[in-house]
This record gives sequence, structure tokens and C-alpha cells, in this order.
Amino acid sequence: MRLLYLCHAHPSLQTGGTEIFARDLFRRLCREPGMRGLFLAGATGAQRPPVPGCALQAADGAADEMLLWTGGFDSFFLSQIDLHGVPPALEQVLAELQPDVVHFHHLLTLGCELPAMVRRLAPRAAIVLTLHDYYPLCAHDGQMVTPAGALCHAASLDACRKCLPERSLTDFRLRRLHVEAALGVADMLVAPSVFLRDRFVAAGVPAGRIRVLPNGVPAVPAAPHRQPPGRSGWGRSGWGPLGWPQAIRRDRFGFFGHLNRFKGATVALEASASLSGAGVAHSLALHGGDDHQTEAFREQLRARLAAAPDARRCNAYARADLPRLMAGVDWVLVPSVWWENAPLVIQEAFRHRRPVICSDVGGMAEMVRDGIDGLHAPLGDPAGLAEVMRRAASEPGLWRRLVRGITPPPSIAQSASQHLALYHELLAAGSRLTADMRTAA
Repeated sequence: MRLLYLCHAHPSLQTGGTEIFARDLFRRLCREPGMRGLFLAGATGAQRPPVPGCALQAADGAADEMLLWTGGFDSFFLSQIDLHGVPPALEQVLAELQPDVVHFHHLLTLGCELPAMVRRLAPRAAIVLTLHDYYPLCAHDGQMVTPAGALCHAASLDACRKCLPERSLTDFRLRRLHVEAALGVADMLVAPSVFLRDRFVAAGVPAGRIRVLPNGVPAVPAAPHRQPPGRSGWGRSGWGPLGWPQAIRRDRFGFFGHLNRFKGATVALEASASLSGAGVAHSLALHGGDDHQTEAFREQLRARLAAAPDARRCNAYARADLPRLMAGVDWVLVPSVWWENAPLVIQEAFRHRRPVICSDVGGMAEMVRDGIDGLHAPLGDPAGLAEVMRRAASEPGLWRRLVRGITPPPSIAQSASQHLALYHELLAAGSRLTADMRTAA
């Protein structure tokens, strides 16, 4: 089976959860007997400079990974307007690879035009599109959050125009038609969470056209939990004078991910400042970079950090650093102020057996079971988050009970197996349809 994977960015240039998972899945599938393919990722001037007259570039030194220059992209209409560069390059890739399956892992930077182009140039290929977020529904950065910060429960022409008043109702109608046409080309849509699937169903996509397939993460060994002073493994050096284990206060919190206005880093810092003001011992480590953020947001982040004496800003991290960084925390915070879908950081936390404290909405609340493997905190509420963190740090036995409740997340191998089964199902259905058409003729 020949695979063509298309993603809006390459994880070596932009380390988002979608990019990381898409390439992990591609690499795992290509380890299967008889499988080969190409991972084709969009690239814009934000990642690397263009090469005039060369829409295709090498990526990350891998023979089966390439970059497609997608700088001519209209983010409102999700439209690729570089008709001189992108179509000929994609046509070249399709002609040389002749894929059996073309799997889109986003339409961002690539454009809604590409699925129809693939259908025309590779009519026998099965086309799959994973809905990793809400960009097809929401023209306001795909977050389904209003400029004032309120959650949007359903996209509509009038509601969308309130967020982007400079756009006409005609613009929003055209955008909707453009997106619906692209989604309609796919043989199957994939959603990593039930919550996201239901959002698209509520927007008019037939439920039978969306398959829920959870994302997976590599099955790496779990980072060790912190031990009491002097304790090593299961020895008795960390035991008290009466033979009972020494208690260790589970008061170290970690934030992992991109520092931006949607991920809730400032909410976490305000919560930490509140705990410090109340004399609650704890620490908060912010792991992540702030690339492409406004100076106004960076200044807000610096001010919140200065007001939180028990919090510290750490650097952006590589994936290989994650086990070491996880070893230094007891809890993982995911205080996002938007719906989220299936945050990779939650799966990584569970892979390393760390309970998660997350906002109580959307895909986060679906993944984290309140009181079983983590705790829910009120969305966008620093005081509410501080109270949950205080409970986490002080309630005897809570951390241990939640750790016991953690179920290992799906591995990338399990995810690959589910996707491969879907590909075979779609190819078999296409073969039957072709046979029926020949019989009718």
C-alpha cells in the first residue's frame, strides 16, 4: 500500500500536537510489510525562506519526507491561491507515488482545493481527512472563542460576523460552501475525540461520515515518580521510625506546551500567585516557547510571572527532554481557555503516569476523568484553579489514588492498526463500487 500524508506543517519546524502525531503515525505505518509512502508538509515563511521556482524541498533529512511551499494561503477562506506552485508540485507527487491512500491531517496552509485536486488526479485513491480542530467551522483562529474570550457553542453567519465584523455575510457563506465542498470529497473524516465529532455533526456533517479514532503516543517507559528523601526504589531507607513510609508532598505542578493566549499559561500563573499569597507551598514550572506571539502577550506573561514567586519560566523543550522534565513534576496542568480536542500533552502525562488538572470543557474533560485520573478546574478561573491545585497538594492519598486510576493512552502502534483497518475498508469499498459500475455498464 502506498500512502501520501499531507500535514499543514512539519514537526521539525513547528512542534504542534497535530504535526507530531501525523508524522508518528506515518512512520509507524511505514514499518508495516509492503507499506511505503511520503509525508508532505506545508511550509511558509514563518518556518523557512522560500526557494524561487522550487515548491518542493527536502525535510529533516528523511528520504520519505518533503516540504511543500504553501506561502500563498488565504487563512479566512482556507484557500490556497498559489496556483502556479502548489498544483504542479502536487501533480508531480501524485504521478510519481501513485498513492492508494491520501490522508490529509489538516487543511490549514494546504487549502480546501487540494482534496478535489487529489480526487481528479488520483481517482482510485481513498481520501481521508482528520479533523484535528475547529478551523473548518471557525474563521477566528479555529478556536471557537470570541474576541472577548467567551466560548462559542455553535458557528452561525451572524455569530461569526460579530467576531470578524470587517467580513461580509457573503464572505462567511462562501467560506462555508468552500469548506463543505472540501469535506465532501473525503471518503471518510476522522475525529480524535467524541466531543469534536459531535461539534461537526451539530454543524451539519452526517455522523456516519466521521470515524472516531483516538490519537496515539509512543510507548516509552514512564518517568519515575519523585521519592521521599533517602528512599531508593522499594528499599526501607525512606521509611519513618515507626516503619511507615515517609510522606512526600505532591505539590509540584508542570505546564507543557506552547505559551499562547489560548493554552492558559497566564491563568496558571495567576493561580500560583494566589497560592503563594495564601502561604500554600508549591512550585509551578512552565515548559514551552512563545514563538509567533505578540509583544503584548509576552509582556502580560512577564508581568504574571513576576507576580508569582513560586513559578518559573523554563525554555522550549525537545521531545527527548520530556521524560526528564516529567520526572520533576507530580501534576500536569492543562488550563486551556478554549475547547481543545485531544491534547497530546494529556496523553503524554498519562503515559508518564502523572494525573492531569485540566479545564472542565471540551476534549480535555472527555480525556481526563474527574476524580479518577485527574481533576477538573473551572475554565478561565484562576481562583478556581488555585483551589483545585491547593486540594491536589494537600489532600492525603489523592495523588496516589488518581495515579492508580490512570489508564495508559493508546500507543502509536494501536493507532496505526486502527488507521490501517480504515484504509483497507475504504479501498475494499472503492473496489466494490468500481466492480458494480463495470457490471452496470
